[in-house]
Amino acid sequence: MTQAEKEQDNGKEKEKEREKEKDKEQQRGVKRPIAPPAIPEPVQEQIQSNFVVVIHPGSRTLRIGRATDTLPVTVPHVIARRHKQSGQPRYEDTWLLREGLNKPESKEQRQNGLKMVDQAIWSKKMSNGVRRTPVSAEQARAYNCQIRPAVLDSSSRVKWTNTAHHPPHLVGEEALYVNPSDCYNIHWPVVRGQLNVRPGPGGSLTAVLADLETIWSYVIQKHLEIPLKDLKYYRCVLLVPDIYNRQHIKEVVNMLLIKMGFSAIIVHQESVCATFGSGLSSACVVDVGDQKTSLCCVEDGVSHRNSRLCLAYGGSDVTRTFFWLLQRAGFPYRDCQLSSRLDCQLLQHLKETFCHLDQDISGLQDHEFQTRFPEAPALLYQVRLGDEKLQAPMGLFYPTTFGIVGQKMTSLQYRSQGDSEDPHDEHYLLATQSKQEQARHTCRYANLPRGCGSGEVDEPLSAHLSRKTAIMSQFESKALGLDKAILHSIDCCASDETKRKMYSSILVVGGGLMFHGAQEFLLHRIINKMPPSFRRLVDNVEVITRPKDMDPRLISWKGGAVLACLDTTQEMWIHQREWQRFGVRMLRERAAFVW
Repeated sequence: MTQAEKEQDNGKEKEKEREKEKDKEQQRGVKRPIAPPAIPEPVQEQIQSNFVVVIHPGSRTLRIGRATDTLPVTVPHVIARRHKQSGQPRYEDTWLLREGLNKPESKEQRQNGLKMVDQAIWSKKMSNGVRRTPVSAEQARAYNCQIRPAVLDSSSRVKWTNTAHHPPHLVGEEALYVNPSDCYNIHWPVVRGQLNVRPGPGGSLTAVLADLETIWSYVIQKHLEIPLKDLKYYRCVLLVPDIYNRQHIKEVVNMLLIKMGFSAIIVHQESVCATFGSGLSSACVVDVGDQKTSLCCVEDGVSHRNSRLCLAYGGSDVTRTFFWLLQRAGFPYRDCQLSSRLDCQLLQHLKETFCHLDQDISGLQDHEFQTRFPEAPALLYQVRLGDEKLQAPMGLFYPTTFGIVGQKMTSLQYRSQGDSEDPHDEHYLLATQSKQEQARHTCRYANLPRGCGSGEVDEPLSAHLSRKTAIMSQFESKALGLDKAILHSIDCCASDETKRKMYSSILVVGGGLMFHGAQEFLLHRIINKMPPSFRRLVDNVEVITRPKDMDPRLISWKGGAVLACLDTTQEMWIHQREWQRFGVRMLRERAAFVW
């Protein structure tokens, strides 16, 4: 018998012994751990950027395009779905209206916020050294109440969307212009940066995911001219909020890879993409969106988890406050309603046109605006306005002005709830740590305001957690002003060196702070509120609102496109076959942030 044959026989013997041992264990009821299959190494291959689709889903707007496109396609992130049976009651998600506005304290809170705003306006001198003279709403009101509109044209030339052929759904602009008397429900699938899961029609997670799939598929086919059957040749970059819901991200990734059929995906955070899009290596990213404002300190492509903060207000709250101030000043378009989609669009436009953060613009000024609605004449209105144009955007710094009562206004990064598909999640890691590590780990995850780490290490974990929860719920019920939130986010960075970097690079993105004078206004407030110890250390505080003269609303999308083209992102791609086999574990292995 040759040596090779001997070895083969020995191998067979050992195998038989192992099998016998297993049988005995099974009879004794011993459970062996099931080792999860090993995740393969990422495949290195050349990627064609024109075969990568970058998706940035916002609460109000969807931005989507090929990584090689100069600009993304921008569409309202809304869908109209036809009723299954006739006679069903109509359902419409609100836009400028929200929970917490009609509480008994709401009016008083708004008035108090406005007093603080007026005090701040009066206390800051204009650039010529003179204090502003406040203008009362009464002065404008007397003029505005006597205004009657002029008819520009007997037809506005604006039409309701034609639904005569009963389409099952309509997307974007077409959905916005569906006649309220038609049998369609209107859904915005993302609200305040998260999936709009809620009670009522179309509010289940399944229904919201179906809305996203329908909207995105429609835009990809119609605007990018990619047939859905060809998505197997395309990859996708998905931008997600910094404070994300793991379950929702998992479902959206599954929808893109399995249902829509993309061949691979990268998931990355909006804030990190904003730094890529603006060409900065480090920044305190302040993303002021339509419905939420998120802050996060990013250093060399990594988002500092402790610095993440999400405020439950944004541009639409400024719009609603501006409408309230307009009404106080005798707004001449008397039929304007916050419940009407088209009126909301008009108010958004008026805010963008008239509002500013320039202290040097003072006194009463006359303006004009047009209304063009379906089945109505085109009208021209005159309107006289004073401080309203400055008071509304200042709500971002004094959010009590928004009059939102009893709502969670500040969110921090939560620990995962655990996922049965992911055996090595945070719960597993926490369970296998020592007591001391656990206490440190818990405090690190808390993302608490100052002073969270002062508990003794040997404090029982349960007591530590309940103390942490109490501080967090107190912190989360408060609405921090934008300037205070920036200071808090930077203060959560670990070292003075990082804090210094952040103060010298405050990057403002999103469409919610695009007011004339915003950069100087924010800079002035940050410098005034900085801790005195830092004022000496930081050479220059810089607020960047238009890096490379780009539209701040497109910077994060642009960063996603840059990311898709980098060689260093090769190992971040999750392929469809890998997702089918390993599921959410792929996000833990490949995501560029801690999953």
